[in-house]
Amino acid sequence: MFPERRMRRVRSRTIQPLLCETNLTANDLVAPLFVDETSSAPVPISSMPGQSRYPIGEIANVVGKFQERGIRAVLLFGIPAHKDDMATSAYDPEGVVQQAVRRIKAACPDMVVITDVCACEYTSHGHCGIVGDSRCGGPDLLNDESLLLMDRIAVSHAGAGADIVAPSCMLDGMVRSIRAALDDAGYKETLIMSYSTKFSSALYGPFREAAESGYSFGDRTTYQMSPANGREAFLESQLDAQEGADILMVKPAGPYLDVLAEITTLGLPVAAYQVSGEYAMIKAAAERGWIKEKETVLETLTCIKRAGADLIITYFAYDACGWLA
Repeated sequence: MFPERRMRRVRSRTIQPLLCETNLTANDLVAPLFVDETSSAPVPISSMPGQSRYPIGEIANVVGKFQERGIRAVLLFGIPAHKDDMATSAYDPEGVVQQAVRRIKAACPDMVVITDVCACEYTSHGHCGIVGDSRCGGPDLLNDESLLLMDRIAVSHAGAGADIVAPSCMLDGMVRSIRAALDDAGYKETLIMSYSTKFSSALYGPFREAAESGYSFGDRTTYQMSPANGREAFLESQLDAQEGADILMVKPAGPYLDVLAEITTLGLPVAAYQVSGEYAMIKAAAERGWIKEKETVLETLTCIKRAGADLIITYFAYDACGWLA
């Protein structure tokens, strides 16, 4: 007997678009941008072809071009002129991100500006907060001592006009602490997009070049998630949801779609970050002619959305918007 169900009937080129289950649009995409306090012209990032670090004086024009392309949100990372053990530049009212936010909001008031709240780009040691002796001996990131630092960074970003602050340091209690600090400072409407499930991934390498955020000792496995642990990953996001996060995040995106799909069951909006290593691999293979860049990018982004992402942070945002148009 020939199968009664003919699945190919719904795959004709005229019918397929009508029955598409997942539609990727420009509204799904967030563009990460690097702002460099030390440069006077764009600095190409060698491990991320097509990406650059932009000087403060040019960032508003860059964001304006992204807005014209159809992008409605950007995520800012800063490279400061000064680093120290206490990351004082991170919460300076005249810091690199704070200046960039004010310039962007003045030029593009409708652009949603998200700021990364962390200290790795601002500390001389490259770790994500205050470092001291740990219970295991030797230096490590101190959790509770670093919370006040994150509070100060988040409040300074909100004061500059950020719409959403995004703590990425994976500290216990960071969302509750930042929420209280924002509310006490009068920024009750500022959203928190927590890097709630951030894995200790080998795919961050190009970012560390881009943001000058490599660490001088140890690693980040005591605060970022083990790639082997799914239940723990879900619990991390569940706790941040309970602490008051407005948006949760899974980082990286592609290798962790199972985790992403599960976290959507918590009922909050979920972002997924297609990280620098994912970007670099696609770029490198496409440059060698091994894959087609456009088709691969749109496929990966569509799959991330299919898994449940409401927002996709991707270095392909500008190109993808053009292709989707």
